[in-house]
Amino acid sequence: MSQVTGHKSTSHLIIKNLHATVEKKEILKGISLSIKSGEIHAIMGPNGSGKSTLCNVLMGHPKYEVTKGQVLLDKENILDIEADKRAQKGLFLSFQYPQEIPGISYANFLRTAKNALLIGQGKKPMSVMEFATFMKEKMKMLDTPEDFRTRSVNEGFSGGEKKRAEILQMAILEPLFGMLDETDSGLDIDALRTVARGAAKIAKENNMGILLITHYQRILKYIKPDFIHIMINGKIVKSGGHELVEKLEEKGYEQFQKSTKSKILIS
Repeated sequence: MSQVTGHKSTSHLIIKNLHATVEKKEILKGISLSIKSGEIHAIMGPNGSGKSTLCNVLMGHPKYEVTKGQVLLDKENILDIEADKRAQKGLFLSFQYPQEIPGISYANFLRTAKNALLIGQGKKPMSVMEFATFMKEKMKMLDTPEDFRTRSVNEGFSGGEKKRAEILQMAILEPLFGMLDETDSGLDIDALRTVARGAAKIAKENNMGILLITHYQRILKYIKPDFIHIMINGKIVKSGGHELVEKLEEKGYEQFQKSTKSKILIS
């Protein structure tokens, strides 16, 4: 049996009036959002609306400068700490374009990442045998091909395999909150179904909060969000439930273009 289990307590990620710039251009213009353990939030919007920027800012990418606001993880403002420390505290970002790392097997890569996380949290690292058992459990849960263990990280992977590998990484690291940045990008319908169902399974298993970034409604068939937010021009202009998807299917994003107020979801 592995030493790591899913999260049982409730955590809270609160974004308050977040403003951020890149190369002196303001991209985020007052984002406010509240995500609790076990909740799935989907952020939808057209290209250039700031969706991916939000994920990068939350994760601590040095390219972006926060000019105003707070990001509270269980009441602690995490904006002043580095990206690796944010990961140790429970944030995870699934990249839109995962990078290849030739010569490093996925099993070694994930064990190194997992143990760095455990050590950073003041916990005992996993032995080779402990991790092998742990990884096998996660791969079985996600129906991951066995050869993922020995293949170099993302080298020669198809788009769908890269995204499946990202979801496996999230399962291994067991964050409090997972941010999935356009996980559906470039996937055919079969790969999309596999990746989306895997992410939903992990979220349920670990009581994990999910922030799902997407352009399209199709992924929402397999990951059922509790809340949907429409992001336009650096602001959340509309929040609600599945009825927003139906509105999008009818009239697209143009119906929200004139909205300028961001609905604040702080509880």
